[in-house]
Amino acid sequence: MGIITEAYLASFWSIPMMEVNLLVFMNLLGALLLGLLVGYERSYHGRAAGMRTYGIVCMASAALTVFAGYPQFWFGGGGHGGMPVDPTRVIQGIVTGVGFLGAGVIMKEGMNISGLTTAASIWAASAIGVLVGIGFFGAAILLTLLSASLMMWGPKLEARLPSRRAMGVRLEFTPGHEPDENTLKSTIAQWGYMVAEGSLNISSVGQMVTWNFVMVALRSRPYPSSLFDLSRHMRAIEGVGGLQITHARN
Repeated sequence: MGIITEAYLASFWSIPMMEVNLLVFMNLLGALLLGLLVGYERSYHGRAAGMRTYGIVCMASAALTVFAGYPQFWFGGGGHGGMPVDPTRVIQGIVTGVGFLGAGVIMKEGMNISGLTTAASIWAASAIGVLVGIGFFGAAILLTLLSASLMMWGPKLEARLPSRRAMGVRLEFTPGHEPDENTLKSTIAQWGYMVAEGSLNISSVGQMVTWNFVMVALRSRPYPSSLFDLSRHMRAIEGVGGLQITHARN
């Protein structure tokens, strides 16, 4: 007798199977909408991961979680109800897989690291999908609203709070000029900055010396405060022939 029988095929379209499929569909749709909501903020700010990425991550996480709750309906309900299912192992696999996806959006350029917030929010999107998959709909909605609100208004809150900004600086001195560390430190100390301990890296090509270091503000409002004013002051330092300065942020 063949494996594919009329009764076996009909089991996939039975009333209980259709009810379970409808429930799974509602979970997937809800997870997709929540993922799109979180992803809109990233898409609005032109980040690498947008609404589609967040929607897929959240929906797929929900799908991988919710199916583990109905083993008795697997393969048309063909006697697999006794198969052991551990949802925590499924969730562990989701977290690991999404971790690799988040690592792909983190980029480091000099002293500047970008993509950490996007990576963290992708991981949060997978957690939202897991909450939807196990039926914690209220918690999933709350996590969505908290994540979206934090990404939208978190930077504004950070800007209002006292902070010590950090700058990544690259100074290229004219060939033959020997810079003095104490002179440089005393000069930037007058502006309200200091060289971060252990950040100074000195290299040379021929007669040209290059210094790379992180400069940290000693007070919340140093002068000069903007990159434009700071670059003009640093170019005026004796012997400086080239300059690169960026916000050392992550």
